[in-house]
Amino acid sequence: MSKFIAFIKYIVQSASYGVLAAVILILLVPDLRMQLANSTFLNGEKEETAPLSYAKAVSRAAPAVVNIYSTDHAQPRRYSRNVANTTRLGSGVIMDPNGYILTNYHVVQNADLVSVWLQTGQRYDAVLIGFDIYTDLAVLKVDAVNLPVIPQRNDLESLSGDVVLAIGNPLNLGQTVTQGIISATGRNGLSSTSYLQFLQMDAAINEGNSGGALVNTNGELVGINSRKFTQRNSQLNVQGIFFAVPYKLANRVMQKIIENGRVTRGWLGVNTEQLPSHTKGFTITAVSPNSPAQRAGLQVGDLVYQFDDVEITGVEQALDIVAETRPGESIMVSLYRNKQALQLPVQIGELRNIGN
Repeated sequence: MSKFIAFIKYIVQSASYGVLAAVILILLVPDLRMQLANSTFLNGEKEETAPLSYAKAVSRAAPAVVNIYSTDHAQPRRYSRNVANTTRLGSGVIMDPNGYILTNYHVVQNADLVSVWLQTGQRYDAVLIGFDIYTDLAVLKVDAVNLPVIPQRNDLESLSGDVVLAIGNPLNLGQTVTQGIISATGRNGLSSTSYLQFLQMDAAINEGNSGGALVNTNGELVGINSRKFTQRNSQLNVQGIFFAVPYKLANRVMQKIIENGRVTRGWLGVNTEQLPSHTKGFTITAVSPNSPAQRAGLQVGDLVYQFDDVEITGVEQALDIVAETRPGESIMVSLYRNKQALQLPVQIGELRNIGN
């Protein structure tokens, strides 16, 4: 019993010393007194939670999103001296401080004059460096330096469900931000040629938004806004389906246009059929006349399982390998024909870009 009483006395003495030390500390440190006086512990007020905001992301990305006005000078009508000018509206993204800007090709297609307006009010005439029909991308160049550049991350991977912000100039109302999520993701390879291989999201894209930036909540570029879903059946009221070119693909296309003035894609010249998921490779269902595949001896029914040393896991991967092979280079194609293993060298051709 005596030991227990001694233990209690020890605790009381320790607590007293602690309280005394706290009082002395409060008296000696004025800032601590102020923090204690304002603390929710003493005044009983509940601390407010900061509202969810994407303002920081917008402030990082928005200065690099520009307004684009492209003008066509149409020929005057007969018996008229007036030239009919048509101006199209769009947006663009500054990708390099020395004036390289990405936008949609349909924004500047056949334009006689392209004007770029920064958010600071500065105006520049832009030169079309090149374009790519398949991804609907174009690269512009303005004569300027030290321009604000959109934040970019080469290892960025977008996932379905990611929150995204679309920045552009819809209907010429001035720079506007819409918010949504990524509904589906596409491929990043140069074989991408349709909506199904782009990013699908529900952030609104209206006239003037095309070519603008799609960014994540860190303000990093996720894609180049392209357009909304369109279909022949006008009776269906389709909403919330919009598309953007994935950043990795857009950046790859831009680099090729800057280097070569256009995008070159490899061409094999076969139609394919995806094999069951448990089987590697693809089956050739048709061979185009006068194609690299025909010249190399590939045949309908061949089961292709490897390009050079790369095992083929599916049609999409194979298409990307071919598309990103420089025309004129050769690929060793490993295949099975009538249960016999064969290897055939194929010199890759060039897929012609319509309009170039």
